[in-house]
Amino acid sequence: MKISIIVAASENNAIGKNNDLLWRLPKDVKFFKEKTMGHCIVTGRKNYESIPARFRPLPGRTNIIITRNRQYEAPGAAIVHSLQEAIGKAKQSGETELFVIGGGEIFSEVFPQTDVIWYTRVHAQFDADVYFPELDPSEWKETWREEHVADEKHAYGFTFLKYERK
Repeated sequence: MKISIIVAASENNAIGKNNDLLWRLPKDVKFFKEKTMGHCIVTGRKNYESIPARFRPLPGRTNIIITRNRQYEAPGAAIVHSLQEAIGKAKQSGETELFVIGGGEIFSEVFPQTDVIWYTRVHAQFDADVYFPELDPSEWKETWREEHVADEKHAYGFTFLKYERK
């Protein structure tokens, strides 16, 4: 099973502040949905709770939430207590590509096991309290990109990128 991260980060690697997104980019939401639909997604509890309640659990995907809280409940989602347990649950389901969707703590933990990063680079800088790790060019190779300019629906330009581990 391939392990992928899917993330949107600014030029200074900011991904969130106060448990919320820093921008609204409809094409990025569509990209995220297209990539993750039909797959298992893994998220930390705080990141899961940052998703508006009306969208939780994310439909059409097996939502796996990692939390230390043994009493945590999220109807319609699977609750696990470690990254390895989440990966095991995805493997048991026959998953071919597991998507880790955040947050920062989970990204850092899964990084050494990650095969692919689906990366939306937002062309702006933001003040944040959660940042994505810097990619080491000796470990990652860009294999695809698609540029998008700012427009009436997108306040910032952005680039979709695919990185594969060398």
